[in-house]
Amino acid sequence: MPHQRLNVLKTYKLYIGGKFPRTESGRYMTATNATDGSHIAHYCQASRKDLRDAVVAARSAFPGWSKATAYLRGQILYRSAEMIESRFESFVDELVSVTGRSEAEVIREVEASIDRIVHFAGWTDKYSQIFSSVNPVASSHFNFSVPEPTGVVGIVSPDSPELLGMISLIASTILTGNTAVVIVSKTASLSAVSLAEAFATSDLPGGVVNILTGARDELTPWLASHMDVNAIIDGSGDPDILETLKSGAADNLKRVSDHSFTSPEDWFKGAACDPYRILDGTETKTAWHPIGS
Repeated sequence: MPHQRLNVLKTYKLYIGGKFPRTESGRYMTATNATDGSHIAHYCQASRKDLRDAVVAARSAFPGWSKATAYLRGQILYRSAEMIESRFESFVDELVSVTGRSEAEVIREVEASIDRIVHFAGWTDKYSQIFSSVNPVASSHFNFSVPEPTGVVGIVSPDSPELLGMISLIASTILTGNTAVVIVSKTASLSAVSLAEAFATSDLPGGVVNILTGARDELTPWLASHMDVNAIIDGSGDPDILETLKSGAADNLKRVSDHSFTSPEDWFKGAACDPYRILDGTETKTAWHPIGS
């Protein structure tokens, strides 16, 4: 009798500190086919403890990533675009199965996602040139202001477009030297883990991007109130989530920026590429230098 092997199915785990741990809670959620309701995979339902671990990993990675040269950060972002391109069919298959959208629509999104990373990779050595300034002062000093990364940034990604929205928020955040803790929507969970696999093979240092799947409503209050998160960027488009983030962020006065759009189609347009969105993850340092002997 011929031997029949069992397929080795992909396990969708969390992405924390450059590794793929299972959730410490042992909880899982089920991804189903949007067309026929059939089972696709289980993925982790992250807990508060997982979120705290992700923030610790992001904080540990911040000194090295923020001190890396702009050239190196741009090269790593571009490499991640190459890795997504090499997994193009996998991303398309996952998104078609989970969302039920047509293959043509999903191909357009994956292509736009790759292009979006390349776009922001080009800004690593340009944003400080554009947004820095030399300030006139009424004294014998040079006075200039430069944007610097703010630290650990929490990101809440949108429901749609799942991959493009998530990549737009992550790339515009980490290009400056920030590290990120990303909470993704249920429909984006499978493609989020696949994105993590692309990051893990693109020389991105562990902890720069940390991805948590599961119940977004459960995790956002803990993200907002965490005292070691410096800023939050919300792309969910959900007013209740935004209000929760603002309320929790008041504990340590962290900045909350709304990067959502009213229509999923807007993520494909120029507004989502706006370099001014980069500034929501930066702080401005102003320095004075005396002139003369």
